[in-house]
Amino acid sequence: MNHSSPAPAVPEAPNDRDQRVFDAVRELMAEQGMDLSMEALALRAGCSKQTLYSRYGSKQELLRRVLHEHLQLLTSPLKPDNGDIRASLVTFARGHLRHLNRPEVVQASQLIAAEARRFPAAAQEIYRNGVTTLQRQLAQWLAAASARGLLRHDDPHFMAELLLSMIVGLDFERQRFRIPHRMDDQAIQAWAEFSVDSFMRAFAPAAATAVTQSNQ
Repeated sequence: MNHSSPAPAVPEAPNDRDQRVFDAVRELMAEQGMDLSMEALALRAGCSKQTLYSRYGSKQELLRRVLHEHLQLLTSPLKPDNGDIRASLVTFARGHLRHLNRPEVVQASQLIAAEARRFPAAAQEIYRNGVTTLQRQLAQWLAAASARGLLRHDDPHFMAELLLSMIVGLDFERQRFRIPHRMDDQAIQAWAEFSVDSFMRAFAPAAATAVTQSNQ
């Protein structure tokens, strides 16, 4: 089964001006959802609308740049040659949960979900540039770990989707129904370790599984 899709061009690293604009995007997404305008972004970032179009081309490209920056930070613990995959995955899981539990991210996610019917193309683009890209990057890292014999060989995209689902757990549902969710560092750390350890037991290399069974 082929899950691959062409990877978009990698944007250049953000500078200070980019960072001001990216911060403005995040703030306005939490306030206005997908209905934010380039005029509002320019006002919040302290620049002209013409500067935004000159620098980023379109609102869609600007949103893609913001998501790309977040994914770079989120996946930074996943080094290609890191043999301690548990530590890497726990750090990744902890960062993912902390990001998803930030109040502005929760609010933006709820607004985007509520507006998806009105702006279907924009919602799908955000999903592709965010969730789909994250799944693809995680799948590539898991495939490399499997190739080094650190995980059992299986469909890496399925593995990535399962791991992301295990990390998030029911927190999104709790947020959606205004139920208290994991927010303190201790609860986030405990769930990050539990989900990663469960995943690694499920995809332990064949040799490790055989040793475990022989010791029982």
